[in-house]
Amino acid sequence: MILIPDDLRPKLLANGGDPDSDHVPVIKLFDPVGAATWLISSMEPSEPDILFGLCDLGMGFPELGTVSLAELESIRRPFGLRIERDLCFEGKYPLSVYAEAATYAGAITTSNSALDEVVAQRRS
Repeated sequence: MILIPDDLRPKLLANGGDPDSDHVPVIKLFDPVGAATWLISSMEPSEPDILFGLCDLGMGFPELGTVSLAELESIRRPFGLRIERDLCFEGKYPLSVYAEAATYAGAITTSNSALDEVVAQRRS
């Protein structure tokens, strides 16, 4: 599977050109046989191998940071499985909302109730 399809690359690069904004994640990547998950919001325009997003290696400490696309593509799991892209994922909130919800949950969550709760807390 292609992790970054050609139709999503321009959005990731545009977000990377505006690093001070709190972008909505464009892509969700995951380990099909593990707990690792990445919500990617941007790609570095000068170095398209570098992705930025919310990274969770499944150890209870998700964090914002960078990850190498080449490194993700090189990962081989049991039975020849590789990192995959969630084809159904559609980011609805800025990355900071996902990061805050992940801090509370100890893992990346896409639960609407958890994300809505973070948004509600920010408004109060």
